[in-house]
Amino acid sequence: MGAPERPGRTGTPESGRPTGRVRRLATPIGILAAVAGAFAYVGSVDPNESGHYPVCPLLKLTGVLCPGCGGLRSAHAFIHGDLGAAFSANAIATVGYFLFAAVWGLWLVRAWRGQPLRIGLAPVWWWGVGAVLLIFTVVRNLPFGSALAP
Repeated sequence: MGAPERPGRTGTPESGRPTGRVRRLATPIGILAAVAGAFAYVGSVDPNESGHYPVCPLLKLTGVLCPGCGGLRSAHAFIHGDLGAAFSANAIATVGYFLFAAVWGLWLVRAWRGQPLRIGLAPVWWWGVGAVLLIFTVVRNLPFGSALAP
């Protein structure tokens, strides 16, 4: 006979509620399931065909490409393994997919070990992210930055 499970570590108690490791892993796995579902939908419904997705309101009203414009086409190409097309559609989004994967992996490992995920970024980092997004938006809307436009 195997060793009995330690209460509070894995499995479920008599009440039927998950405890321990199962509870800690539920959130990162749930987030991954939601993201995978969204990517599966975008992978199966081509955003390059009109009528499936709404038009970006900023683009429609002003003609200006926002930092997210081309993100769905980027995700579609990414799902189909075309990293060049994904990067061409939206470079920031493509980098974001890899960044999400790295942070999610760290989150999963820390949850497995029972440690909280704390990513404390100083305000200068947030300002830096904002500056990169602003520069990306401005450059992709200028004639010399048309390579960044979707």
